[in-house]
Amino acid sequence: MTRLLHLIVVFVLVATTALASPCQFESQGEGRVAAIVDARSVRLNDGREIRLAGIEPTAATKQALTSLLAGRDVTFRGSDDTPDRYGRQGALVFIGESDTSVQAMLLAEGEAMVSAEITDKDCAAALMASEAAARRQKKGSWADPSAIKNTESPDDILAGIGRFVVVEGKVLSVRQAGAMTYLNFGRNWTRGFAATISKRTLPAFESAGITLKSLENKRIRIRGWVEGNTGPRIDIRLVGQVELLGANEPTGVRP
Repeated sequence: MTRLLHLIVVFVLVATTALASPCQFESQGEGRVAAIVDARSVRLNDGREIRLAGIEPTAATKQALTSLLAGRDVTFRGSDDTPDRYGRQGALVFIGESDTSVQAMLLAEGEAMVSAEITDKDCAAALMASEAAARRQKKGSWADPSAIKNTESPDDILAGIGRFVVVEGKVLSVRQAGAMTYLNFGRNWTRGFAATISKRTLPAFESAGITLKSLENKRIRIRGWVEGNTGPRIDIRLVGQVELLGANEPTGVRP
């Protein structure tokens, strides 16, 4: 009960801050949660499965979802109600008629990470604001000093291969090789961390007013799935995976 009351308080706080510009997605339906399937999926009493779009789970996400949603009436909104290959409908989930998404509530407590898959500007900004507040307050998973990886320690990033991670650092060079652009964070290109951006992704950056070359010597935050056999890599497919850090913005990495 204490846990639930705490989450309700968070619900109110997020509603008055992070979601000042509510998402304008259309309603995709409603139902009652019959089961928590996994860390970001729920089953409704009519058998439909809903995947919480826009987040990647942490170790605490499933427990938090259970506290929030078990037996609750929910509504869900999104831009596309086409089920994924597992039959799940991706959406932002809301308790009752609330304008605060469950995703934002989880993020505000540090119990999830933004995945950047939601491209609607207002919705993406709201989710990012919720996560940023949790990072500043070192809530949930952000209380761990190693939660944000330092690009100067590529071995730490490589240890997370196959997992979704958040990294921060300074782009030392921007190089193009064939159809791929590399944001290099290390002097040693074979061992240092790099973010890769394919040619087909470039129009999205251009539409957002971002020239990749302009990121050289800038501090940025990157999120995504770690891959690579020598130096660690993250493939950037969405503009939201890259955040430019201001000169005075405190870093989240260990010194």
